[in-house]
Amino acid sequence: MNYLSEMLRLPVVDSTGERIGIVNDLGIATGEVFPHVTSLAFQGPGKTPFMISWRKYVERFDDDGVYLKVPATDIRFSYLQPDEVLLARDIMNKQIVDTQGLKVVRVNDIKLSTSGENQLRLLGAEVGARGLLRALHPALERVAVRLARAVGKPIPEEIIAWSYMDLLERSTQTIKLSVSHKTLGELHPADIADIIEQLDPRLRGEVFAQLDTAQAAEAISEFDDDELVAEMLEGLSDRDASSMLALMDPDDAAALIEELDYEKAEKLLRLMGVKEERAIRTLLGYEEDTAGRIMTSEFVALPATATVADAIEGLRGLDEDFESVYYVYTTDADGALTGVLSLRTLIVADRDARLKDLAYRDLVWVAPDVDQEEVAEEMTKYNLAAIPVCDERRHILGIVTVDDAMEVMNEEHAEDLQIAGVGSGDAGTGESMHVFSWFARRQYWVLVWAVASGIIAAALEWCGVGGSYVVYPMCAMPVVLIASSRVVSFVRNYYLEYDESDGEDKPYLGFFLQTLLLGAVLAAVVFLCGQLVLGAAYPDDVLSLVAAPGGPLAVSTVLSGEVMSAWALSTSFACAAAVTFLCCAVSVVYLKVLFWRDEHDLNTSGTAMSVSAVLIFCALYSVASALSIFLIAC
Repeated sequence: MNYLSEMLRLPVVDSTGERIGIVNDLGIATGEVFPHVTSLAFQGPGKTPFMISWRKYVERFDDDGVYLKVPATDIRFSYLQPDEVLLARDIMNKQIVDTQGLKVVRVNDIKLSTSGENQLRLLGAEVGARGLLRALHPALERVAVRLARAVGKPIPEEIIAWSYMDLLERSTQTIKLSVSHKTLGELHPADIADIIEQLDPRLRGEVFAQLDTAQAAEAISEFDDDELVAEMLEGLSDRDASSMLALMDPDDAAALIEELDYEKAEKLLRLMGVKEERAIRTLLGYEEDTAGRIMTSEFVALPATATVADAIEGLRGLDEDFESVYYVYTTDADGALTGVLSLRTLIVADRDARLKDLAYRDLVWVAPDVDQEEVAEEMTKYNLAAIPVCDERRHILGIVTVDDAMEVMNEEHAEDLQIAGVGSGDAGTGESMHVFSWFARRQYWVLVWAVASGIIAAALEWCGVGGSYVVYPMCAMPVVLIASSRVVSFVRNYYLEYDESDGEDKPYLGFFLQTLLLGAVLAAVVFLCGQLVLGAAYPDDVLSLVAAPGGPLAVSTVLSGEVMSAWALSTSFACAAAVTFLCCAVSVVYLKVLFWRDEHDLNTSGTAMSVSAVLIFCALYSVASALSIFLIAC
């Protein structure tokens, strides 16, 4: 017996050989690294549940059943103790946190270890496919494992040791694990945020509630989903939410407050301390996506006449939750910024040295209304860990730290990838590692081709046109689908690489002329390729009749059928060339859409643009080619 699923439903037999029930659960005490099974729960006659001590009553167990030491009349039933949990009820098919792998998983089975005839320990949770198959039927697992091994793709066991498990669903009792490994509350805030984002919505609030106020404040600032942030805040009382926001860095708290409705935000702000409220309201007074909105008001600035000893004492007096200190700034008598010192400079300098003699004076700063992307670029250009934000009199309003700059760069990069049609599920090369996702993003035109071909065939058949005519539009259609998709990619790349400067008009005319020339070249290539196919498929006498004045309408020979087919093939490629040219000619419309949506701060999906272009020009080609063939055949 290595798994709980194999233990369940085994018969329970007393010392006289009488069957008194079937196993339906096992209880363990949670205070050990690899806990012993302490209780046996079984279902007796009339489906009555019973629980007995494993150590006291179980003599042995095997594949045929669990055998007790005493007759049924001598059994004294017990109850689950406060430090015990039932494996099937409390762990099987439940979500757990793998605190080693830092992810949320679902328990499909439970691995057990036997020692002696009646000793049974819990090793961990099976979270892989084998546990799921075994839960359905052990024979199903054995067949799947053998088949996978035969094709060289073995299915491994995926066991998470009990030491690395933190239970999430605790509706029956509070479970404390007496182990030396990290549990949920001891993980890094970013890891906690990742785990909560993976949970079922019904569990998120329960897990978040397990964190103390400081942990919750750190974790919620790491959430990427604004709706999830609002959901977590709505689940807290107003006082708890206000206390949590007050512990956060002012810029992070301002970003969260902004996601709430006005009444809720005002109520939380009024419940804060005066200092925290003033700092957050100051940041909210600046426009979105500017230096003022992402700066923090926590920085260290001292008079230039102060000494190194004064600076060190000032740093020692900072609160533990103060924003990370990268630099110490110096100011003149009017409070204007005059210089900056690194912490290294302070450490190696004499304690009596004046800050004005050590400070670097040619420093970089930004105004509060500067776009956040420009701020990040300045920090990257000058390799800064923080950059001061100053007003027109050079008074420091706050600083933008490197972590905020990285968030800005990540947001901008994500927007660029979305426009380029690359989602978060893509690998570093831009292609999804999942076959269905890859097909949906890159090869969807094949499905469009198949559906459109079927529609054309059905339409021609309904019009009384059949035979080989329906094949010709299918031959040339992939040219239109691929060309329209690639043209949209060209537009996206042009947009992403365009360096917009103030005072310059958008490059619509130049882009239109460029794509017009490209469309003419592509159309010529497509038409010539069609002529090559036509020449290879039909003899010269047929081609001469196709090229004759009046085309196939003037033909009245025995070759009229072949001439009609050749003319249909030629017309299909001509329609493909014309639609390809039109696709390139109107691509400037997509460029205008991208610029317009960017000006209105709207995200644009590159995949959606590509799909729309493929569908539009597929429909245009389908109508043109089907109508042409219908006229030829009639």
